[in-house]
Order: sequence, then C-alpha cells, then structure tokens
Amino acid sequence: MRDTFIVRGGRALEGDVEVRGSKNAASKMMIASLLTEEPCVIENVPLSGETDITEELCRRIGSRVELSPEHRCKIYTPGIKNSRVAELTRRNRIPILAIGPLLHRTGIAEVPTPGGDKIGHRPIDFHIAALQKMGIAVERRDHSYYASAREIHGAVITLPYPSVGTTENIILTAVLADGTTVIHNAAIEPEIMNLIRMLQSMGAEIKSKNTERLIEIKGVKKLHGTTAAAIPDRNEIVSFAAAAYATRGNIFVRTREAQKEYLSAFLEKVYQAGGSCALEPDGIRFIGSNSYRPLSIETAPHPGFMTDWQQPLAVLLTQAEGTSTIHETVYEDRFGYLKDLSRMGAKVEVNHFCSNPLCRYTDQGLAHLAKIHGPTPLRGTSIEICDIRAGMAHIIAALTARGESRISGVEHIDRGYEKLDERLRKLGADIKRV
Repeated sequence: MRDTFIVRGGRALEGDVEVRGSKNAASKMMIASLLTEEPCVIENVPLSGETDITEELCRRIGSRVELSPEHRCKIYTPGIKNSRVAELTRRNRIPILAIGPLLHRTGIAEVPTPGGDKIGHRPIDFHIAALQKMGIAVERRDHSYYASAREIHGAVITLPYPSVGTTENIILTAVLADGTTVIHNAAIEPEIMNLIRMLQSMGAEIKSKNTERLIEIKGVKKLHGTTAAAIPDRNEIVSFAAAAYATRGNIFVRTREAQKEYLSAFLEKVYQAGGSCALEPDGIRFIGSNSYRPLSIETAPHPGFMTDWQQPLAVLLTQAEGTSTIHETVYEDRFGYLKDLSRMGAKVEVNHFCSNPLCRYTDQGLAHLAKIHGPTPLRGTSIEICDIRAGMAHIIAALTARGESRISGVEHIDRGYEKLDERLRKLGADIKRV
C-alpha cells in the first residue's frame, strides 16, 4: 500500500533544519568505489531511496555495504561476483554509470535500462557514443544494456550538450583507461567536482578547467581506497528556502558548508524577488517577506539557474505581485506539476514560444515556457507526485495553501529526501504520513 501525505497549510514555517548530503553526489561516489578492490568510506550519505537503490546494485555486483545512522557508508568490493545485473527491484539512472567500473574489473557489463523521474528525454545515446569512442561495444537488449571491451582507451570527446550523467560516465571509465581522455563541453556541476575529488584521493589523475568546460583524465593502472564526503545537497537547501519564502517563514538551514558559490544563481533571484537570507557560520537563514516581486528565470547547466530549482520556486512566484516567467532549457517536460498548481488556484500559462533564438527547444513545439500570474491564494486539493522536484513543489504549495491537501506518490519524495515529513514537522508544518 502506497504512503500518502496529508497536509494542512497556512502556517509559516520556522526553526532549524539540517540538510543531508547530496544524493546526486553520494550515489556516484558509491559507484566510484567499484573501481578499487580496497575499502572506501563515504561520509554524509543521505539515507534516502536513491542510496537504497545504489546499495542494492553494489550488493548484487559483490560489494559489502554498511550504512550507519550517522550517514556513513563503508563499501568494500574485493571481487566482482556478478558483472551482469539486468534487473533491480527499483530503478534509477545510476546503473548506467557502473559500465566502466565493471568493464575494468571483468571485461563485460550488463546493467538495467535507466529509470527515474519522467521529466523529459534524457538521452542515453550521449553515453553510448562516448563509450564507443573509448573502445567499448554497447548493445541494447530488452531490459538492459550489455557492454564489452577488449581494451578501453582514452579519447577526445566533445559533448553535444554538457550532460551531467555522460560527463560522470566518461570520468568513471577514463580513470583506468589506457591513455588520456579529454572532455570538451563537459558538465561542471558541484557534484561532479565532488566525484573528481574523491577519485583524485584514490589516485586518479584528473584536471579540470571549469571556465572552459574542459576535463582531462590521464588513465592510471590502479586505484586505492579512500575516505571522502558528499557535499551538502543544494537541492535540499533550495527546497527549504522556497518553503520559508512561500509560507513567509524563517528557516535556518544547518549545513557543513554554506555553498554560497553553488547557490549564487538562486540567491540572485531571491534578492530580486524581495526575499532575504543571511550567511551564518554553520548555515544559511532564509527569511520570508510579506510581498514579492515577479521574476524571469531561465534554467541552464551549472553555474546557471539549476533546472531542479524552478519547481519549488514556482510556488513562491504564485505569491509574487505580477507576471513571472520560467524558461526551461534543460528538460522539455518539466511543467506537468503546474497543472496541479492551477487546480490549487494558481494562474498559469504554458506554451512552446520563447524569445531566445539560441534555445535548443525553439520551433520544436515543446511546452517549455511558463507564465505565472500572481499573487493568487492557493487552496488544498488532492495531488499525485510524478517526480522528486515536482513533488517538493506540491508539498510547498500544500504548506502554503488554505485547507487540506492529500499528496500521493510519496515514494518519489522518499527517493530524494530523507524523512522529509519528519523534518518539516519540526519546522511547524502540519503534515502526516498515512
């Protein structure tokens, strides 16, 4: 039986909350541990569904995994027991990243086709094209990808788009390849830099020039174990910030690193809207306002405005005085949640026209531009969550709205956020899981 959140909104959220480690970093670091026969320790790992899925994959491959309540993951893979893992009880996009490590350890790899949120086309062909350039043959089967290689060699790879997953896949494959790999137009997200630092501590030779979107990896013969820590989850920070602003509350987000440089695109928009925040020694305080100005947002790869931030912030924009726009340039199908906001009282328009001639979705008939007219009061309703970030927007909207909301599809939230309902209750939210 699926869990449901029952939320009664209209309360300003106040108090302290501790942000967890980034799921987008920790899961990739767990995969990186497969590159060595020696033990690895990863600190600040979120105890979320994403970690559970990655743990299952690693265990099936042959890893010994210990996850502690203190958010520490000890992972040790002295030998690969199974390099062909075609099925998992749950799916995300992590298994495709295990191809390189498995090939280096055994010469063959079979992983499930990707799962995860339905937010638009996230092309595996970028991954396959890059792996093929490195000497790897990849075959699509009914429910899996099968890969083999006699020799994995370095290559010069120019990505058509700075894809995060493809950049990670190339790095994880190149660190033990023969020769040097150069990635042009690479993704340079903070989570990728976190992965690179872990691999460097394992003995990998990696250089990055972020201003040029260039990453160079010189293959080495062997990697060793290490201890590394996942960075705080910047998506969680933004989610709690958006909750503070939308409910006109005051939330102190406690984090090991303030990460101002990782959040600069978000904080810039917050200041423009009229919200305020204060950097403190052990975190960031987000303080709501009685009124907000409208915003114009365009999502982009880091260091631009992250695509995962537009959904939580959209709830705030329903309360802004005027018309706001969101131009989604990363995924073409991320506006489904706006239909639910409309049912809650928001005034929203979604269309396929945009004024940016360089937008890759121009003239493709894809609904990637939204206008939000505010301020409008929101009212509670029944909502089905379809993906993690949309789900967070739904929850923030329910917390902002008058009346009761019933939110199903909670498993999506559990995949991305550890015990979110418990942490929200500590901030004064009226939310319960049934």
